[in-house]
Amino acid sequence: MAYDTILLDVAKGAARLTLNRPDRLNSFNVEMHREVAEALSRVERDPEIRALLITGAGRGFCAGQDLSDRAVTPGDDASTWGSRSKIATIRLSGSSSGCRNLWSAR
Repeated sequence: MAYDTILLDVAKGAARLTLNRPDRLNSFNVEMHREVAEALSRVERDPEIRALLITGAGRGFCAGQDLSDRAVTPGDDASTWGSRSKIATIRLSGSSSGCRNLWSAR
């Protein structure tokens, strides 16, 4: 599936989900909420994916909710995201170079 606000790469049993709105410091809007939920469901359904790395494009990981997105009502319940049963633990010894090497061949 093609996304407008995120990138999802899968390689060697790991998925990398990149929040991709660097011009807005990767703040969430309604579209990003939908896309992240769909991507997480895809990761959860794929038995080959054993780990998930979530990162942000540009200079910031995520500024939170995009308050200029008028489709969001204060107090909205995020429970529609569903439950996530796949939990990945990544052990790093020393540095994160192992994670970088996973994506460096791309």
